[in-house]
Amino acid sequence: MKKMTFLSSAETEAAAPADASLGRRLRVLRKAGGLSLQQVAGRTGLSIGYLSQVERGVSSASVRALAIIAEGLGVGLAGLFSAQTPSDSEETRFGFRADESQVFNIPFDGLEKRLLTPGSQSSGLNLFLMTIAPGGTSGEAFYHHAGEEAGHVQAGTLELTVDTETRLLKTGDSFRFLSARPHRWRNAGRGVCKVLWVNNT
Repeated sequence: MKKMTFLSSAETEAAAPADASLGRRLRVLRKAGGLSLQQVAGRTGLSIGYLSQVERGVSSASVRALAIIAEGLGVGLAGLFSAQTPSDSEETRFGFRADESQVFNIPFDGLEKRLLTPGSQSSGLNLFLMTIAPGGTSGEAFYHHAGEEAGHVQAGTLELTVDTETRLLKTGDSFRFLSARPHRWRNAGRGVCKVLWVNNT
C-alpha cells in the first residue's frame, strides 16, 4: 500500500496551478495525437476517470503516472514540459543557460524535476536534475517505459530498486539500466537527495 503524503494548505494551493498547467498540456498532447481518453486509458492501463481528473487539474499525477501517460501519448517525459515548438535554430543548439531550464513540481512525490536540456522535441536524450525531499518516492508500485536511463547521485541517499534488486546509492554513486525493467526509487536519507538523471527514450 502506498504511503500517503499529506500537504499543508499552502503546499496544496501552490500545487493547484501546476496541476492545471500540466493537465492542459496533457490534453493538448492527447488531441494533437488524435487520441481519445478511452484510447489513452487502453494504452496506459489507467482509468478514464483518473486521466480526465488529471487533465482537468483535479488530481495530482505521480511521477510514475506521468511516465506511463507520456509513453501512452508517444512522447518522453521531456515532452510534457513545454508546448513550444522549437525553431530550426533551437533544434541545432548545443548549449543551454541555467535560467532556460524548465521545472515540474510533483508535491505528492516530494519531487522537483528540472529539465536541463529544453527545446528539442525530436531528441530522445534528456538531462534532468531531480531534487527529492526526505521521504519522497516514486511509490510502492513498480513502473516501466521505453528507453534507457542513467544517473549520478550528487547529494543524499537514493534507494533504487530494479527488478528484485535494491541498491542504496550515496553521494558520488551512479546507476544505469534499461527503462523496460520494472523499477522504483525513494529518498532513503534524512536530507534532500539530488540526482542528475538522464533519460534516453
